Amino acid sequence: MTSPSFPLETIRHSASHVLAQAVLAVFPDAKLGIGPAIDDGFYYDFELPRTLSEDDLAQLEDKMRQIIAENQTFSYSVKPRHEAEALLSERNQTFKLELIRDLNLGDYSFYENGPFLDLCRGPHVASTNQIGVVKLLKVSGAYWRGSEKNPMLQRIYGTAFHTQADLDAYLHRLEEAQKRDHRVLGKALDLFSIQEDIGGGLILWHPKGAKVRYLIESYWRDLHVKSGYDLLYSPHVGLADLWKTSGHLDFYSENMYAPLQMDDQDYYLKPMNCPFHILAYTNRLHSYRQLPVRYAELGTVYRYERSGVLHGLMRVRGFTQDDAHIICTPEQVESEILGVMRLCLGLLGQFGFDKVKIYLSTRPKEKYVGDLARWEDAENALRHAIDILGVPFEVDDGGGAFYGPKIDVKIEDAIGREWQCSTVQFDFNLPDRFDMTYIGQDGQKHRPYMIHRALLGSIERFFGVLVEHYAGRFPLWLAPVQVKILSVSDSVDDTAKSILSALESADIRAEWDSSSEKIGQKIRQGISEKVPYLLIVGKREAESGQVSVRTHQEDLGTMAVSDFIQKVLTEKNLK
Repeated sequence: MTSPSFPLETIRHSASHVLAQAVLAVFPDAKLGIGPAIDDGFYYDFELPRTLSEDDLAQLEDKMRQIIAENQTFSYSVKPRHEAEALLSERNQTFKLELIRDLNLGDYSFYENGPFLDLCRGPHVASTNQIGVVKLLKVSGAYWRGSEKNPMLQRIYGTAFHTQADLDAYLHRLEEAQKRDHRVLGKALDLFSIQEDIGGGLILWHPKGAKVRYLIESYWRDLHVKSGYDLLYSPHVGLADLWKTSGHLDFYSENMYAPLQMDDQDYYLKPMNCPFHILAYTNRLHSYRQLPVRYAELGTVYRYERSGVLHGLMRVRGFTQDDAHIICTPEQVESEILGVMRLCLGLLGQFGFDKVKIYLSTRPKEKYVGDLARWEDAENALRHAIDILGVPFEVDDGGGAFYGPKIDVKIEDAIGREWQCSTVQFDFNLPDRFDMTYIGQDGQKHRPYMIHRALLGSIERFFGVLVEHYAGRFPLWLAPVQVKILSVSDSVDDTAKSILSALESADIRAEWDSSSEKIGQKIRQGISEKVPYLLIVGKREAESGQVSVRTHQEDLGTMAVSDFIQKVLTEKNLK
């Protein structure tokens, strides 16, 4: 029986050791990489004599259960470097020896259970029978230490839970997630594509996906204008000197594309929008009376990502951020943060995300920029805003970026998964680098506070999350096609055209299926396209001036076209 005193992270890391022990039992010459606990499970990397199959996973899982049942004790020891190297050399564990050399410590910690010994910081459960229930999930390739210059290893993913019921619930959620995969639904619903002729990580938006994106962005722009933001548009490239001033060429160049050379000068595709917003501000002198300044932009940026980590819309190379920068005085900081958080929660709720988790990351213990008093003011403003909203939050003490504290907002989707979404981040670095100032009441120049925030994050990623949250069945106000007219025969074409015209005049997004398919096939097609409403028009409906209305779940009966239009308009306005 698993002790509930051990957190899941601990039992999962312990399970990764049991997995490695099982692999060595089947493949005695296996070379061990690393085996951490991760969100929802664990993995371990191996160099093996052959490629693993599903049958191998089943065999390894059985072996893990045997080891767990043996109730082997996890014992901790610390060994000096020469002894640690000797132990690992004896076992021919070359990857572990590389870690020892790179860590360059005097002593190294190990954990041992049964015949298995591993270089590890822990912690672990007391003995293997406290691991609970385990399940191996899949195998994938992974470069050693994430570098394409290193050997390709086999990564075995698994998970562990306290109880079988918890594991069953998780496996059900995985199955549901597979059905909701935005890459599969994106193709089935003709929303977007990623094509070799264009390049990996670059998204081609198709008409229906582009329509949903347009609706998202239109709502975002309208909301920001009403909330006192000024909209900006900035270039996609900038001179090298701009990125030197911002520090990106010094600290972020590995994520930037090679420069474009024009007129004997280097230009870089922008990885971030921040420098452009700052230059919009510094283009003229500002008085304290003109603050706060709130700039917002749906700005497309480009960042290099290795091909192995690209993943549909979730990890791309070109994406649009809903960026905004607030430039304000010290006295305005608290009210501005509160305004941002209210805007954030309202925006997420509009898209159906009412369950959120908030994380506050504070000043790092060692390296950071900016005045300590400013850090304290910023952290207090973030805390106060969360307190006023009454939303539970967790503190990541010391987890802030070197240039400022932040709030991260994670949303929960329909099947309980968390997604990192919004970030509200203070920046004490760029205002200094660009010498941002305002004229205070004393007539002197002062450094403003700058708050960077992205509420949806990346439009591409947020769209992917929306697709999976709704399983492709968007709410009415976001659906690319809200109503589809299905004519039973050619004899009612004029009626179908008239209904289509009436819907379009009411600003309802509608299509007419005028194909020669039988009505049953048309209904199935409409349901598979996840159109909210299907209107069936046959001879009887044409004569009565009504339509037969149905959704993917139920037949709503017949109603007058005008009544149906009013129903849709009312539902749209509820959003």
